[in-house]
Amino acid sequence: MSANNHKIPRGTRPDAETPDRIILIKNVSLLRATYQVRLLALKAVEGRKKLILQVPRACRFDPSLTALIGALPGTIRREDLP
Repeated sequence: MSANNHKIPRGTRPDAETPDRIILIKNVSLLRATYQVRLLALKAVEGRKKLILQVPRACRFDPSLTALIGALPGTIRREDLP
């Protein structure tokens, strides 16, 4: 059997979570709407929380992430890492 025959849902954990925020820290130069980001965004929507993406100031967002942010207005916010 190939790996595709075992369709087991995967999960992801944020770096931190508060009653109103889900925080994901990424030290990258380009951030895409990866499976991890999309899954945490869904969790944020379902829990009526904000997904905070903490990234370096120079980090660029891929068009896929920009589109996800546009599709979920008010859910995803960027914060610069200190």
